[in-house]
Amino acid sequence: MLSSASDPIIAIATAPGRGAVGMVRVSGKGLLPFVQALVGRELRPREATYGPWRDAQGQPIDHGLTLWFPGPNSYTGEDVLELQGHGGPVVLQLLLARCLEVAVQGSLPGLRLARAGEFTERAFLNDKLDLAQAEAVADLIDASTEAAARSASRSLAGVFSQRIHGLRDALVNLRMLVEATLDFPEEEIDFLQKADAAGQLQRLQAALVAVLGEARQGALLRDGLQVVIAGQPNAGKSSLLNALAGAELAIVTPVAGTTRDVVQQTIQIEGVPLHVVDTAGLRDSPEVDEVERIGIERAWGRIRQADVVLFLHDLTRADIPAYAAADQAIAAGLPADVPVLHVWNKRDQRPDAPVAADALALSARNGDGLQALRERLLQLAGWERAGDGLFMARERHLQALHRVRDHLEVAGRWLDGSADALDLLAEELRLAQQALGEITGEFTADDLLGVIFSRFCIGK
Repeated sequence: MLSSASDPIIAIATAPGRGAVGMVRVSGKGLLPFVQALVGRELRPREATYGPWRDAQGQPIDHGLTLWFPGPNSYTGEDVLELQGHGGPVVLQLLLARCLEVAVQGSLPGLRLARAGEFTERAFLNDKLDLAQAEAVADLIDASTEAAARSASRSLAGVFSQRIHGLRDALVNLRMLVEATLDFPEEEIDFLQKADAAGQLQRLQAALVAVLGEARQGALLRDGLQVVIAGQPNAGKSSLLNALAGAELAIVTPVAGTTRDVVQQTIQIEGVPLHVVDTAGLRDSPEVDEVERIGIERAWGRIRQADVVLFLHDLTRADIPAYAAADQAIAAGLPADVPVLHVWNKRDQRPDAPVAADALALSARNGDGLQALRERLLQLAGWERAGDGLFMARERHLQALHRVRDHLEVAGRWLDGSADALDLLAEELRLAQQALGEITGEFTADDLLGVIFSRFCIGK
């Protein structure tokens, strides 16, 4: 993917569709002749200039603002040109075609359409952003809650990267001590003991635990929690989804099997996105037709993919042996590795009915108990109320931090001073630093870069 990194690139940088304002962005080296040929006048760097953009016959395509950012003082680190005009798709396509036409005439050979995320990729390759910051650009665009947007903004500003750099610096210092001991084994002074290498390793591990905890919170803000509501027909699953969402999203009737497909809605609790899924009622009955059977199969599929299963029971039928037996059969089929929260609905109809200590009772009809349910879902997600310093993180960041933790744990076992153990200790510390470097892009395979940037939107 890096073979064409020197080509000048162009794209419509605003979202598809109609809008008040649209932008065409160009990035490359030596854009000044192209800029002058396109706009026909001198531009001052980083100063917006209003005027027309003309076609080959000299007729105006549109009027708008032209901004010229000479590299390296630009988003990509290269020369960047931004044309900000009206946001009609036809106008923007005409402007894009005109830029390509001017380039072909000799002012900018090799200009091509940008791939998804290629502008931010250039910023990464030209050291304007590290990889964690580059990913935060996409996370900021895709943020589904205010808390997620603020956390992504902090990651873009470098908060997460600074924490990683702090860990790296401490790790590099420890590696230097180990390497010094390996290089000078004849010295009487034990470098590791004198420099308190064991203490340094323990402090590094403690700092890593803190960063890992914050990263988990950031990943939760980004990815949210998949919550699947499951249970028998007429337990109130659709009513609960509507109550949590505050809208009539799912049809609610007393007829068993009303919900025949998956209905999903994203809500937020304290800024954490929860993707709540209502599923078809689970039952094994001769009354189940083909359509409902497919819905039940899909329900089990979503249950297996869930982060939390909200198993909804009906308090009004709790004393019916057949109903209790069906509940037990459903519980036996739930995945063992997925947390299950048992919730008893219709508390308004049986306010004095007992429930298990680890279960919740509520009424989807009048809202009693919904707040307790929200708090319990956050607890199951591992959410902790954080201050204003929380940063955004991704699953790959968590995996890298887990590898760092594992390498440091193994390194601690080899910290006994023997020559063979020191070699193994040095290797584990090297691997730990490499795993840290994957987060910021210091050590990153090209295929990983391709996966990351291909998920960006065109023009960014």
